[in-house]
Amino acid sequence: MTDSEFTSRTARLIGADGVARLAASTVLILGLGGVGGYVLEGLVRAGVGRFLLADCDVFTESNLNRQILATRETIGRRKTEVARERVKSINPEASVETFDEFLDAGNIPDLLSRGEISFCVDAVDNVTAKIAAVTEATRRGIPIVTCMGTGNHLDPSRFVIGDIEKSAVCPLARVMRNELRRRGIRGVKALWSTDPPCKDAARNGERTPPASVSFVPSVAGLTIAGYVVRKLAEIGDPSEIEKGVSL
Repeated sequence: MTDSEFTSRTARLIGADGVARLAASTVLILGLGGVGGYVLEGLVRAGVGRFLLADCDVFTESNLNRQILATRETIGRRKTEVARERVKSINPEASVETFDEFLDAGNIPDLLSRGEISFCVDAVDNVTAKIAAVTEATRRGIPIVTCMGTGNHLDPSRFVIGDIEKSAVCPLARVMRNELRRRGIRGVKALWSTDPPCKDAARNGERTPPASVSFVPSVAGLTIAGYVVRKLAEIGDPSEIEKGVSL
């Protein structure tokens, strides 16, 4: 495989200049689960040249229903290790740095200081970490998109990317809006679903992890990847980019 073969179909869409911008870009992905794994998949296949990947988890059998990096062979392995192998198997020329750390307000500023970062994707499910990522990225002038909840949803066509102040329905987005307002942070781009959360039929009043299915976090992750690619490649009308998905 040559570089020209790898990028030839992409170049027909975004041009040689767009491909070159992607190859020169660095993307930090926080979280490599159901959403983050698909963000990575979309970006590496589009030709992004450098990745910083952060996650502290290992794959478990419960990940198999929705996480692209989870297979029977990767159960028990670190997500960052598997992600690195995945990137290199698609584009051996891509640079990958991994961080096996539990993400919190203490280490996120350090991750965002690792060289010139072109874009940050927040795909973690810890509210404290999400607030820290948005706050620090905003302070540093690093573009960021933060992913709201994808659990308890069945309709993948209802995802929207836009100003989080315009979000509705999503409980996590409500919490994030309030926390960001308290900190005086505005204009944050987020992905959320306008689909009302489904009632978890198996929960029976017990506190359990959110219900999930293969085709929802995957669409969320690829939607974010598409948004990031268009921003980095400097193509398309920004107002059109932020209208969301229509399937």
